[in-house]
Amino acid sequence: MVIKVFLASSSGSTAIKKKQQDVLGFLEALKVDYAPLDIACNEDNRMWMRENVPVEKKPTNGIPLPPQIFNEESYCGDYETFFDAKEDNAVYAFLGLPPPPGSKEAKEAYLLENGPVENGTIVNGTDDAEDEENLEAEEENIDDDTLKAPVKEEEAQEEVEDEEAKGEDDQPVSEEEEAPEQEEEDE
Repeated sequence: MVIKVFLASSSGSTAIKKKQQDVLGFLEALKVDYAPLDIACNEDNRMWMRENVPVEKKPTNGIPLPPQIFNEESYCGDYETFFDAKEDNAVYAFLGLPPPPGSKEAKEAYLLENGPVENGTIVNGTDDAEDEENLEAEEENIDDDTLKAPVKEEEAQEEVEDEEAKGEDDQPVSEEEEAPEQEEEDE
């Protein structure tokens, strides 16, 4: 399957250029095969894109702006929906592609399907022998950091609280602040 990204090579809008660069750069970073199709130089590309963007996704003027993303003939979305998928770590699902093994999206999909993992067993799942074998095979692919993240957040919060408490005790006191304290002690 090839991802088709409809672009305008000679757009006068810097916003459109930035959006196009963002989409292409992210697809390249993920090593996703895609075909950039120029709508500025090729009337057939422009007409195909306009005809295949669903009516409910077209702007009020009826003319969709690039970038528009398709998986073969299937519409995936525009820049805004791509950006939302990117923020949600769901780009492969957005593109209609299976996530590569070991990717964050694959791990999240596994956890959604099977439930969280605690001490080598699936929580809220079944624990028959077949599930146990599958779990052991999948545990090798799950990064330990995903299981330890809540502990790290708690430790980080404790460190911040400790630093704040230390900072209050170690604050330098001005001479003006010392003077009233000394007067109170003298009385």
